[in-house]
Amino acid sequence: MQLIEEYKPDELAIEAPFFGKNVQSMLKLGRAQGVAMAAGLYRDIPIFEYAPRKIKIAITGNGNASKEQIAAILKGMFALKEIPAMLDATDGLAAAVCHFYQNNALTQGKSFKSWKDFINKNPGRLQKR
Repeated sequence: MQLIEEYKPDELAIEAPFFGKNVQSMLKLGRAQGVAMAAGLYRDIPIFEYAPRKIKIAITGNGNASKEQIAAILKGMFALKEIPAMLDATDGLAAAVCHFYQNNALTQGKSFKSWKDFINKNPGRLQKR
């Protein structure tokens, strides 16, 4: 909830549940996804789910890509200095990039003439420090 309050996202993209070999891991992932979804619903944020394979294709072009491959591409895409030790950390970023690609965010009619125009059209996104 704190991340939503701080960054005020317009949408929430998550990886859809998948069937794995470890039941305990699936249960923990399901709980985490449920909390993320509840936080989004509480703030009326639209939620979009993407299958793991769809996310992998969006990032690498290969539905069977490894976490290492996804992390390496995201590292280059965002000029990150290093890949996180826990590769699960890149899953959220990969889902967000997939959502961006799927929704063609650059051409969705949200264009702004200037920063002033952006602020006028998005007053809730402005943070004073």
